[in-house]
Amino acid sequence: MAQHISHSIRYIGCNDHTLDLFEGKYPVPQGMAYNSYLILDEKTAVMDTMDIRCSEEWFRKLDGELNGRRLDYLIISHMEPDHAASIGLLVERHPELTIVGTAKTFAMLPLYFALPEGVGEHIVADNDTLTLGSHTLQFVTAPMVHWPEVMVTYEHSERVLFSADAFGRFGTLDCEAEWEDEARRYYYNIVGKYGAQVQTLLKKVAPLDIAVIASLHGPLLTENLGYYIGKYDTWSRYAPEASGVLIACASIYGNTMRAAQRLAEILSEKHGVDVRLIDLARHDLSAAVAEAFRYERMVVASSTYDGGIFTPMEQFLQLLAHKGYRSRRVAIIENGSWAPMAARRMREALETMRDVAICSNTVTLRGTLKECYEEPLHALAAQLMEHE
Repeated sequence: MAQHISHSIRYIGCNDHTLDLFEGKYPVPQGMAYNSYLILDEKTAVMDTMDIRCSEEWFRKLDGELNGRRLDYLIISHMEPDHAASIGLLVERHPELTIVGTAKTFAMLPLYFALPEGVGEHIVADNDTLTLGSHTLQFVTAPMVHWPEVMVTYEHSERVLFSADAFGRFGTLDCEAEWEDEARRYYYNIVGKYGAQVQTLLKKVAPLDIAVIASLHGPLLTENLGYYIGKYDTWSRYAPEASGVLIACASIYGNTMRAAQRLAEILSEKHGVDVRLIDLARHDLSAAVAEAFRYERMVVASSTYDGGIFTPMEQFLQLLAHKGYRSRRVAIIENGSWAPMAARRMREALETMRDVAICSNTVTLRGTLKECYEEPLHALAAQLMEHE
């Protein structure tokens, strides 16, 4: 699925259907798109290179679009290897080009490549411009979205924002994934720690008249751009999108899960709230993290394991802390046949997170779910749903 922007801005990216883990960690069952564009004008400019896994395909597309023309510029928006790994090969093929990037970009280049002497370098800062002919590129630095050298590029004549990793999503261009869910999972796990820096970038680009957002991952965004920008504003402010409850459960033999399911019924039937129940032992934790940020309330339910938290829950809480989970209301359920300790450890983990209100009620199960736990579960649900 090609996503050419116009006759002058040509798509030369690639779909990788063979990748199983993005960044060696995040499952991508629908693969990954690596996006790159070539601008054809009096001068030519390529917008980022390619993951080495797809470099041969990328070079075929680049050569075909250039059709024998000189390549004048390489614009580097991001030095992460899924976009920059082919820089060395490109310079070998096109020694005539000039590399354009931030000062931090040029500090990073020697970490990855031994480029030959004499390669052209053009360092840019905020709002610097580069004219290719009828196309003018304006550069906007975006440090820590999500690496320190990142910049985005605005092309004035066609009103295109080349947004680096911002507004990207998991999945190839020909997959059927909706943008929102996979973009949310991508945002919170890849960029989410840097909400303040995303807010800064949104303010910088707000005055621009943007018609197209071209991310390094995922489809072109060409309609209702306020929706996508609004999502990024919400996500980067760590604000919830939904008023419901995520119940994240780590159960060994199913007893803790049955308590979580009963609580879900109480919340849905008595309080009329939307509930999402996730089995952390069997669910992709990156998706669980995204869901935790999506909802304004959460319940963590875990069995005790080795005197602490069952490992799927322990990993989940570590990820939430690392990604900046905050400003939510959380309740706790634990289970422990002979020495319940999960609640104490989960509370300790939650207390390290910013502005997390932890319900004073805790439901402690001993073994299986019994009638005696019905009243405590109702009380927990009521306190969780209290208005602050």
